[in-house]
Amino acid sequence: MHDLAPKAMATLHAACFTTPRPWSIAGITALLSSPHVFTLGDSHGFLMARVIADEAEVLTLAVSPTHRRLGRGATLVAQFLTQARDKGAATAFLEVAADNTAAIALYGLSGFVQTGRRRAYYTVPGGAAVDALVLARSL
Repeated sequence: MHDLAPKAMATLHAACFTTPRPWSIAGITALLSSPHVFTLGDSHGFLMARVIADEAEVLTLAVSPTHRRLGRGATLVAQFLTQARDKGAATAFLEVAADNTAAIALYGLSGFVQTGRRRAYYTVPGGAAVDALVLARSL
């Protein structure tokens, strides 16, 4: 499924994100210890998700800046949708920063639609707040 160690995942996540803040090695390790969490990808990009009961959640999707716009993100989302269905999920959801237009477009092409908004959910460097959009789709 994936060949990345938590340290490599944290390094890639830091290269991809300032909002939300990059994930730490400890945080990634803690998530990976859950039997509900799974990861797809490699050193160029990964998607971490979990399935609990009949719901699947994308926890994060990180694609190396040098490998963007090559279909890597779409491939990972498609693999996630298949894995989530295989694990018994009926719906999938995620949260994305409202100003992350590239990610919103990617998820939209994969069938996700906005179902909610979390006001001032993320804090960006400098202290400003950014809303999170809740996107979902049936499986």
